[in-house]
Amino acid sequence: MTEVQTSIIGEAKRAVFTTPGRCTVCLGDVIFSATGTWLRDELFCPNCRSLPRERALFHVLRTQFPTWTSMAIHESSPGTAGASRVLRENCAGYVPSYYFPGKPLGAEVSGFRNENLEELTFGDARFDLHITQDVMEHVLDPDRAFAELARTLKTGGAHVFTTPIVNGGGRSVVRARHGQDGGVEKLLPDVYHGDPINSAGTLVTVDWGLDICERIFTASGMFTVVFAIQDPSMGVLGAYTEVLVSRQFCESPHDRRSS
Repeated sequence: MTEVQTSIIGEAKRAVFTTPGRCTVCLGDVIFSATGTWLRDELFCPNCRSLPRERALFHVLRTQFPTWTSMAIHESSPGTAGASRVLRENCAGYVPSYYFPGKPLGAEVSGFRNENLEELTFGDARFDLHITQDVMEHVLDPDRAFAELARTLKTGGAHVFTTPIVNGGGRSVVRARHGQDGGVEKLLPDVYHGDPINSAGTLVTVDWGLDICERIFTASGMFTVVFAIQDPSMGVLGAYTEVLVSRQFCESPHDRRSS
């Protein structure tokens, strides 16, 4: 295992963490570096600007789905660099989407397809893979979203995703959900994460624990494997780098509904 090296630069004496390795996203031999100690959001690849969770996701993608470049892939809420850019540039069947509330679902908005994970407009068995990066902690009804992701996956397809497992082996905690009045019912104080299309950020709706696997099966019938990766040689360091893979094994939408 490569040791993380520390150096001091500049008059402010900022600590910079570096480690050499091979980026699983762009496949470059690089020096990963961070200008702070929260490596999950600060340890970048100098080539593709990917973060540890993206490199963990691409490691799983390349090892578990080696023919991904020829697959039909939908990514919800993609980034502008890193993993999303490599997917966009190398997969002919790649379909990116964002959710624009109040706009027609399935329509093009600001250059992207408008899709709500809770009510996807895609037909049954449309995709080989769904990919979401730090999205499922922002969905107001994740059970419904998991069911929709399963419905639109081909037999043998999968939802490959990252989401912070902040409660570890504990139970998930709902922070916000749909209210009976059609608004948002907030059960805990607001927490927001950054959002590439909303400067105000996106509300966190669930603090996930590993019972997420049970939740996914109950909602969708999909079995989930959690890949827990910490590897400096891939630049995968820091908190919450788990990658989850939920597989669709049912033969038809009817089987999914009756399972």
